[in-house]
Amino acid sequence: MANSGREYEELVRDIQYSLFKAENIPSLKNINIEKNKKIKDRSGIEREFDIYWEFEIGGHTYRSVIECKDYSSPVSIEKIDAFIGKTNDIPGLKLIYATRTGYQSGAKIKAEQHNIQLLVIRDQQEQDWVDEDGTPYLKTIHFKMIAKTLPQIISFNTDIDKQWFQSQETYTEEMIFNVFGCALNNSVFINNITDNERYSIYDLQELLLTKVKNIEYGTYNYDETIENGYIENEDASIQIKISGYSCTYVYRKPMETTSIVDFSEQVKAIVEDFQTGRKKWVFNDGNVR
Repeated sequence: MANSGREYEELVRDIQYSLFKAENIPSLKNINIEKNKKIKDRSGIEREFDIYWEFEIGGHTYRSVIECKDYSSPVSIEKIDAFIGKTNDIPGLKLIYATRTGYQSGAKIKAEQHNIQLLVIRDQQEQDWVDEDGTPYLKTIHFKMIAKTLPQIISFNTDIDKQWFQSQETYTEEMIFNVFGCALNNSVFINNITDNERYSIYDLQELLLTKVKNIEYGTYNYDETIENGYIENEDASIQIKISGYSCTYVYRKPMETTSIVDFSEQVKAIVEDFQTGRKKWVFNDGNVR
């Protein structure tokens, strides 16, 4: 499909809006940039320009036009001559030429003779990410995130102190199961009086990291003997004396993910003054650097 140049004209117009905004001049904030503007010359002939705008400062009106050419090769002197001929009979215009690929040497000389500003408005290139000394700019940041998980208890059993249990008349095995049978939660506690420890079954998952020496990834069993302790509810209103507990846990390897922030994706275009070599970066959010 032939390149109509319309997409490039839209890009140049958007870039010009961003450049005006960056100037932070009140009179330029609400400026209207027109596309395909028709202006009559001294002979009454209508001339059409890709981009046009005007503004007033200090009682003077300034009018500018941009000729946009999305060529695949540098602009020739003939194209600059044609632009000069197109504008000769329209006084008071600031003339700007914009292309992606640069200008031939003769075109540059001709443009300077007629006070035409030459712009290269283009996509970013790899060399844009290096300063004059060859030092690279920060282009991407790679975030490596490691999510470590706690051991997960998949089964838990208590060793009820048989001698204590046989001396009780208030507890039955069914009652014990109803109260503590589903113990993998944060409201059932192990109270190890001997070691002065009290922790929920849920918290035990984290404690396994220190209770198990040289803990490894995989599925394992852990047993602990308790000389004097209880399994109890949160307020210790129900206590059952135990001699220990056992559990089966799964300790999974950490999950690793990498996230990349690519600053190049935020760059809308590079605006380069072909005559001076000065360069500006225009970003997708309209900011200019």
